[in-house]
Amino acid sequence: MLHPVELILALLAVTVVLGLVARRLGVAEPILLVIGGLVLGLQPWAPGVVIDPQIVFLLFLPPLLYSAAFRTPWPEFRDQIRPIMLLAIGLVLFTMVAVAAAAHYFVGMSWPTAFVLGAIVSPPDAVAAVAVTQRLRVPRLITTILEGESLVNDASALVALRFAVAAVVTGAFSLVEAGTEFAIVSAGGIALGIAGGWLVVWLHGWLDRKKLSDTKIVITITLLTPFLVYLTAEHLHLSGVLAAVSAGFWVGNRCERVFSEELYEEARAVWEWMEFLLNGLIFILVGFALRQIIDQASGGRTPAEVLVAAAVVSGAAIVARLVWIFPGAYVPRWIDHQVGIPTPYPPWRGVVIVGWTGMRGVVSLAAALALPLATSQGHPFPDRDLIQVLTFAVIFATLVGQGLTLPLLIRGLGVSDEPGAPADVPEPPPDEPTV
Repeated sequence: MLHPVELILALLAVTVVLGLVARRLGVAEPILLVIGGLVLGLQPWAPGVVIDPQIVFLLFLPPLLYSAAFRTPWPEFRDQIRPIMLLAIGLVLFTMVAVAAAAHYFVGMSWPTAFVLGAIVSPPDAVAAVAVTQRLRVPRLITTILEGESLVNDASALVALRFAVAAVVTGAFSLVEAGTEFAIVSAGGIALGIAGGWLVVWLHGWLDRKKLSDTKIVITITLLTPFLVYLTAEHLHLSGVLAAVSAGFWVGNRCERVFSEELYEEARAVWEWMEFLLNGLIFILVGFALRQIIDQASGGRTPAEVLVAAAVVSGAAIVARLVWIFPGAYVPRWIDHQVGIPTPYPPWRGVVIVGWTGMRGVVSLAAALALPLATSQGHPFPDRDLIQVLTFAVIFATLVGQGLTLPLLIRGLGVSDEPGAPADVPEPPPDEPTV
């Protein structure tokens, strides 16, 4: 039996090896890490790895969200705010309903339980989206939209999940209460993140003015920032996700005022190293999670029934995005034209790419593993094991299936930033959305 420290070191070593193999094969690292973790985790000699959902939410999510927001220029995000919100809120709710309907009518889940599953698998994962697309030469504005969507959608999905779980546990649900709480949780998280970001920028400036600035201290402060704003927001029952993202935007777009070029380069090296370790561990743990899910499962359905259910739910999640993406891209532009705003229509090839880039990841997995064991009446949470299995199926189908075919689709459609490539995504004016 491996000691926990030995297990972590072993997983890091496997992460490095699989990362090197992925680079050698030209495959996105998250895909090979998930497959590698799955294969290793199912071996009888492999040590059991139990994933604590709270560890995922508290240790992995804040720094990775903060880092992604830090690197995203606010003007680019602001210019794409409408398509990002349509995806991060509208598409999340649409996917939740579509998956719930599929799970209810074709899998036999009750409506409340089906909505729990729909909320869990509705948001594409920020970590997965960034990790898969960063190696693909797609137009910058498409990347901005995908990253922006995945930075925001966790908040809407987790709030929806909270009310879906409450409906199963207590049997009560209020649409007005859910909408009000979503507004409060979101606005409060954003405000707290901005306040935290402002405070961090002021602190860096104060340390510099007082000649107390030291590279090690400053970098440590940057590492603590996402955890501080995330935990503060969560303790106040606000959105820790939006707090971390807002703080990342605020500090990232003001870092040149407080960081010297030398300090910035040193801090970036530390952050890139930490992101590599966290990303690698996350995706290999996703693969290992199937062993944990199987060990916890209590049965009740045949393997054939589970496979059919997995295909139905995964298909519903993928198709829902494709159904939403074209009206979401073109109807708002059509309305603009009707009121006299000449907003350019996006090229259809770019819309297809955005529609196919809906990888699920660790947030969905952690949410499924964090489901309560029982209802308020003491009954077992209905279909809890099945929800976890189907969540893993959606993660595997979208991350591995879509992730492997995405480069082929990009090349086939000619959507590329490479010089001389027949890209069908022309650069729009800077203040116009693309997709």
